[in-house]
Formats: sequence, structure tokens, C-alpha cells
Amino acid sequence: MAAASSGVAERRTIDRIPEGERHGSPFNQFTLWFGANLQITAVVDGALSIVFGAEALTAIIGLAIGNLLGGAVMALHSAQGPRLGLPQMISSRAQFGVKGAALPLILTVLMYLGFAATGTVLSGQAINLMFGVQTPAFGMLVFGLITIIVAVVGYKLIHVIGRIATVVGILGFGYLAIQLFSQYNVADAFGQKPFSFATFLLTVALAAGWQMTFAPYVADYSRYLPTATPAKTTFWSTLLGSAIGAQIAMSFGVIVAALGGKFLQNQVGFMGDLAGAGLAALLTYIVIVTNKLTVNCLNAYGGSMTMLTTVSAFTRQERISQATRIAYIVVFVAASVAIAIFASSNFLSAFKNFVLLLLAVFVPWSAINLVDYYLISKEKVDIPALYDASGRYGAYNWTALGCYLFGVVIQIPFLNQALYEGPIAVLLGGADISWIVALVATSVVYYFLARGNANVPKTMILPKDAPARA
Repeated sequence: MAAASSGVAERRTIDRIPEGERHGSPFNQFTLWFGANLQITAVVDGALSIVFGAEALTAIIGLAIGNLLGGAVMALHSAQGPRLGLPQMISSRAQFGVKGAALPLILTVLMYLGFAATGTVLSGQAINLMFGVQTPAFGMLVFGLITIIVAVVGYKLIHVIGRIATVVGILGFGYLAIQLFSQYNVADAFGQKPFSFATFLLTVALAAGWQMTFAPYVADYSRYLPTATPAKTTFWSTLLGSAIGAQIAMSFGVIVAALGGKFLQNQVGFMGDLAGAGLAALLTYIVIVTNKLTVNCLNAYGGSMTMLTTVSAFTRQERISQATRIAYIVVFVAASVAIAIFASSNFLSAFKNFVLLLLAVFVPWSAINLVDYYLISKEKVDIPALYDASGRYGAYNWTALGCYLFGVVIQIPFLNQALYEGPIAVLLGGADISWIVALVATSVVYYFLARGNANVPKTMILPKDAPARA
């Protein structure tokens, strides 16, 4: 894009990307999502499977299944990007209505804040160790400032950081794996506990939830691809990058957690000690910060875009000024840093509950968006109507909103959370299959309720300033 390539802040926000500004290749999706997933928070997510009582090999297999299943759902959203050229949450107005989309949008902002805050905690620790600073807020503030700079420049720089993170992550985690095998008898991590179907399903849920929480913003990073980019190529590039990167990091987390040691008490410090003293530890902290920066910029960029989408539904704006976009990014990052400073002392426990809770909120949204786009609308969208509450999609789509709430409520008996365990989860020995129930039930109910009264255009309708396409 011209603005980004010249080094100034990105100028596109919630509007459609014109064909003349499209660029890149699907391989960019692979490197972006590989780099965004091969990072320390994914290591923590994998370690949680051991915290929940899973055997190491069982956990690795369950995480692999979850990454593939959840990654496939997420990649189906990514495949929408080249055809629509829109931020993911703008396109959700076709299902929920121009103003009705605000409900899942608000919950999405909370998700971004939560992930940004947890990433800031870990990156802040790494920065403090790099500079020998004891004050926790120092590293978090530095990381927040870097995040603002990259997110403000925008899309193209974020992809560059993703490519750097891919190389840095492969080298860094490769070195750490060598150190792990040289310092520990890795075979001891396996066979410590008997197989449990309940904990196996929980590990699947951990990874599936991790992947599906990217769904509300994944198309934000494929929308600049040329319209002619094959959907299946975008799908596979996104899925493989995200699933492989996450699986490597999570498997590493499983092994280090199963081997004991200090990882669960001090994640960043453990990885620095594992690398070795001096320069090796310093480089490891750089790897942690670089790869966390990739996903934190996704959160800041996507979070600000989601906030703008919410506000613009009521102000009827189709375009947002660059100054406004920058202001929203600064506000978002400042809020995430404040949360990180406040919550850092209880990070692991809070993150564990946070990841599982997100599944209940976002699986029904994903089901409705995908069923509508691929099965009901069949990839035909009236794009100008997405900005007009009196247009084709209206202000509120009560069918979609009702199905969304149904998808959340139906999960309650199946939930196994820190604060609540549903009766069916108890009967299943603690297994949490709520996300599977929500995905299937919401998809079926929405399809049969919406297909008869959906207001689908005969062909794709583009803005007047864009060339006509079917």
C-alpha cells in the first residue's frame, strides 16, 4: 500500500481496500501467523494442559487436534479477506446488522485487551531482564510504546515484523530445544499419568480456543491481497502458519511443564536460564519480545479497528481520519498496559481462566459468520449496505443476535470453568465439550432460521468507486 510503503502511517481503516492498493501473496499469511503463534504465551497455553492434569503425549496429540480444528475455523475467516477487502468485524454486519454487530464487537475488544495485557506482562519481564531493571512497569511501558509505533504504521510493517518473527522464532526455539534436550532427560516428561479422556478433551479445547480467538480479526490481514487470490490458497497459508507455529510452541510448553522446574512460576526467567548465561540469555529475551511484538501489534491494530467499527455503526461513517485511528490505537495500548501492570502478579491463573472463557463467547459468532457467508450468502455481500443502518442489512438482525445468545447459553451445562462446572461436564468426568456443542448447534439453528429470510444480493455489490465484479 502506498501509505505504508512510504513509511508513513496506514491511511485505510474500516473502508474497503481498492484493487489498486492490493498487494502481497498468501505466503505472507503463513509467515505472519507462524510468527504470531511461535511465542511465549503459546508456550504457557501448552503448559496449562499439564496444569489441568494431562499426560504429556496425550496433551501434545490433543493440542495438535485442537490447533487443526480451531485453525481451520479461523482460516475460513481469513479466506474472506481478499474477496471482501474489509476488516473482519465490518463484514459481520451482514449477519448481525449494522448496529447489532456491536454486541460481539464489544466482547471482541475485551478479548484483545486481555491478550494484549498478558503479552505485555511477559514481554515487560523480558525487557527488564535485558536491561537489568527491577521495576515491572518499565518493561511494560517500553513494550507498549513499541507496539504503538508498529500498529500506527500499520498493515505492511506488521507483516514485515511477522517475517522477522518467523526467522527469529525458528532459530530461537530451535536453540532452546537443543538446550532442553541437553539439560534434561526429556523422556521423563512422558508417561507420568494415566490417560484421561476428560483431560484429553480439555487440551483439544485449549488449542481450539487459542486458534478461534484470532477469528474476529484474521481477515484484517488478508484484505490487502488481490481479489483474484484463490480462497483455498489463503485458507491453507493461514491454517498451516497458525497451526504449525502454535503446535511447536505449545509442545515445548507441555514438555517443560511436565519436567517440572521453575517454568510455571517464572516463564520468562526459566527460558533465559535454559538458554544459558550472558549473550545466550539476552538473545532469548530478544526472541521473546520480537515474537510477542507480532501478536501484540495484531491485538492493538485489530482492537482499534474493532473500536472504530463499533463507533462508526452509530455515527454512519465509512472512512475514519488517520488522526482518529492513531488516537484509538494509543488509547487501546494504554489500557492494555494499565491492565498488565495491575494484573501481573496473578498472571497464570488469570490467563488460564481467560482462554477457556473466550471459547464460550466467540464460537457462536464464528459459526454464524461462516454459515452465513459460505452457505447462505454464498460469498455475495452488498458492501455499501454494511455502512447504512437503513439499508439491506438493517440496524439489527434479531435472528442472528438470538442465535448468538442461544449459542452462548447452550454451552452452560457443558462448561468446566474455574468458577462454574456444568452438570453435563460433571457427568463427563470434567470434560469440557461446550465449544463443540456451540459450534454445531449454532450453525444448524442459524442455517435453518436464516436461509428463508436472508436478504442476499444476486451478485457482489461493491462501492461505486470500485470496478464492478461478480
